Amino acid sequence: MCEAFSRDGKGDLTFEDFLDMLSVFSQQAPRDIKVYYAFKIYDFDNDDHIGPEDICKAVRLVTRNELSQDEMNQISAKTIEEADVDGDGKLSFIEFTHVILRAPEFLSTFHIRI
Repeated sequence: MCEAFSRDGKGDLTFEDFLDMLSVFSQQAPRDIKVYYAFKIYDFDNDDHIGPEDICKAVRLVTRNELSQDEMNQISAKTIEEADVDGDGKLSFIEFTHVILRAPEFLSTFHIRI
C-alpha cells in the first residue's frame, strides 16, 4: 500500500506522502480520488492494469494464504469474466471504476477512522 502513495514508487513515504495517504482514507475524500488510489493499490505490478496475477496476490494477502492456487485462480478468472468489458483478460482503470461504483459499500469501507 505504501508503494501506491510514495513518490518514488518504492514504498518510502515522506511525511507529505503519509499525509496524502491519510487524506485519501478520510471520510471526506472525494470518491474519484479513492477509486484512483484503490486501483493503484491493487495494481501490484504497476502495469496500469489489474490482471490475474494482481487479483491472486490480493486474494492471497486478504485470506492470509489459506486458499489453494486453484481456488485463487478461480476467483481471479471469475472477477475478470465479470468486469472485463473489452475482453483483454485484465481490468483497465475504467473497468475497475465501473465495478467499484456498483459496490455501494466501497465508500463506507475505504477509510480509516482516527
